[in-house]
Amino acid sequence: MIKKGQFVLLLLSSLLYFSCDLTKEKYSKFLNSEDYNAYLEIKNISYESAKKNNLFWLNRLAPDSSGVGDLGPLAGTYGALFTITGDVSNLKNAEALYKKAYSISATNKDGYARGLAQNYISQHRFKEAQQLLEDTYAGPTNKRETELQLFDAYMETGTYDKAFEALEKIKNTSDYHYLIRLAKWSDYRGDLDAAINYLEKAKTIAESGGLKPLKIWTYTNLGDFYGHAGRIDEAYNMYLQTLALEPDNAYAKKGIAWIAYSYEKDTKEANRILDTLLQSHKVPEYYLLKAEIAEFDGNYIVQKENLQLFEAAASNPDYGVMYNAYLIEYYANSNLKKALDIAQQEVLNRATPETYQLLALVQLRNGFNKKALSTIENFVEGKTEEPMALLHSAYVYKANGLDAKVAELKPKLEDAAFEIGPVLLKNVQQL
Repeated sequence: MIKKGQFVLLLLSSLLYFSCDLTKEKYSKFLNSEDYNAYLEIKNISYESAKKNNLFWLNRLAPDSSGVGDLGPLAGTYGALFTITGDVSNLKNAEALYKKAYSISATNKDGYARGLAQNYISQHRFKEAQQLLEDTYAGPTNKRETELQLFDAYMETGTYDKAFEALEKIKNTSDYHYLIRLAKWSDYRGDLDAAINYLEKAKTIAESGGLKPLKIWTYTNLGDFYGHAGRIDEAYNMYLQTLALEPDNAYAKKGIAWIAYSYEKDTKEANRILDTLLQSHKVPEYYLLKAEIAEFDGNYIVQKENLQLFEAAASNPDYGVMYNAYLIEYYANSNLKKALDIAQQEVLNRATPETYQLLALVQLRNGFNKKALSTIENFVEGKTEEPMALLHSAYVYKANGLDAKVAELKPKLEDAAFEIGPVLLKNVQQL
């Protein structure tokens, strides 16, 4: 049995039947519920600590609401509460505080600008973040800190030339913050092995410094990257290491739920984990995952119920554009005009291959096959290896009779079986 940090590869082999043609695939079972059951019962440790910190700074600020030195730390506590609970009102509270601090500060404007820019990035208001950081960079500022965030903003808006310029300015292969951005750049360039290598180096730095927040961030992101590379046992171990540090970490639990569903096809276990998450971390995407799991199980009533729950949750106006990418795919199956409106808005917000491939999907669903093909050829093809972009490109190619291009993408999509999940894998097999 695996206990806190002692990780043993489980070499249990079985047969998996999931494709429409009953193809047999051997796989090793990695999940052992005894590894993480105790963590599923822990829900409020981080919340209680964050709420206590929030009340401390609220009380500090209460006697003098203009105390600019307290506004930033208080805003930070609301950011932490958002991460822990998923309650978007906390993100909006943090935004208001950063704005106030930025407007009245005489000595730390650039610090508050970066805090506000990070808040905008969390809200997917990427162009606003980019503009604020560029304005800040032009004045007196901590150049390196601002350059780090400028890289983040440029990557989100698809301004890749400027992102690379910012990356070159912060180059330091012994610096954690440079390495995690170099990993992101490598992943964007389609070099997953290099991205993992840089994250592993960042992990070593985080561990040597004993910095818990950096370790948690690195472990969860390495878990994702290992999963993308098909290294499922290592992904699982990263999520377990995260939970050993932060027992109520929702991201790690969701990662384990995805392994249960996508790799082991244990939908009951995946739902069990997601149901515990929804008790304390209410975010709309869990309902989408539960809907997909229900579709895989052939339970279309439950699928519809969860899709309706997702739409209701994601329609909260406080989310703004945060769930646009999810809503585009959702409405592409139910409200094509709305899907197209959101897709066009999203391309204006962040002109990346990932947003353009969503626009192409909606154009295709609306019957604009040639327009969808033009979008793929001009803005997606050769610019990303992200599996969903490849899948939607394949749909567009097939609709336009480009069977050779479909055949070229199909092996890549089959290799990404874990990442795209078994429902979409069936679509791949039918291309």
